[in-house]
Amino acid sequence: MGETMYELIHLKENTYYFECPARVGVYRLDDTHVCLIDSGSTKDAAKRMKRRLDEKGWEVSFILVTHSHADHIGGNAYFQENTGCAIYANGAEVDFAKYTLLNSCFVYGALSPSELRHHFFLAKESMVKPVEEAPLPEGFEVLQLPGHSMYMAGFRTPDNVVFLADSLASETVIEKYQITFLLDPELFLKTLQYIQTLQADCFVPAHVKPLTDIKELAQKNIQTVERVRDKLRGLCKEPITFDELLKKVFETFSMRMNFEQYTLVGSTVRSYLTWMKETGLVRATFIDNQLFWEAIS
Repeated sequence: MGETMYELIHLKENTYYFECPARVGVYRLDDTHVCLIDSGSTKDAAKRMKRRLDEKGWEVSFILVTHSHADHIGGNAYFQENTGCAIYANGAEVDFAKYTLLNSCFVYGALSPSELRHHFFLAKESMVKPVEEAPLPEGFEVLQLPGHSMYMAGFRTPDNVVFLADSLASETVIEKYQITFLLDPELFLKTLQYIQTLQADCFVPAHVKPLTDIKELAQKNIQTVERVRDKLRGLCKEPITFDELLKKVFETFSMRMNFEQYTLVGSTVRSYLTWMKETGLVRATFIDNQLFWEAIS
């Protein structure tokens, strides 16, 4: 990944972002201090961003964490160790960002194996405080965006730029994968509906180019969640165990299973099943010590 990937892009007045896989936000607090929105995926990414900031003569005062997934907090420890900056997160994201093994175990649903303990799942630990304690400038707003992660937050800067984290997927990701990681599909839909009501001069999703209008992409994400739900319900037409269902999901969506995909897609499918069960679309039945899922007609 070349240095150009970490170009600092000016959006409006004091608001910038780094062009990198998870789009780290930068807000100038004064002539020499900035806060970051997330910190990048790895120590190496953080080093590259710090180099750009050093060239500007800017020092990181604090980091605002959107959510505790490793690709968003992978640079936390490096920045904290090298700048002494504080780090703030929303709700339980504080604990998951502090004790990062929790993320790997939580997604896997048990003590995670070594295959899930690389940088994509397991960031280095850092000290994190509740976002309520952050010295936010006047006009800075915390937005609640649960669904992808339970306590994910977005941030509106005083320049009316909204950072949306992983609250929606890009058209490319939707077309390629369709099933993206969700902890709570129902909350994800509600967040998307909320996003459609927002007004801003610019929206910056983590994995999508900045947009001036977010409504169309939000609607495509809504349609995708509903389509995946309906497809899963169709696969449960006859009673089916989870492992049988997951195999059919991988075949239906032309995916290849490995530990990472088994964990991420499997966790998401379980979340869809919970949502569908609680809304009366499927039932769960135990037969001969096996759990079967079946669509309710």
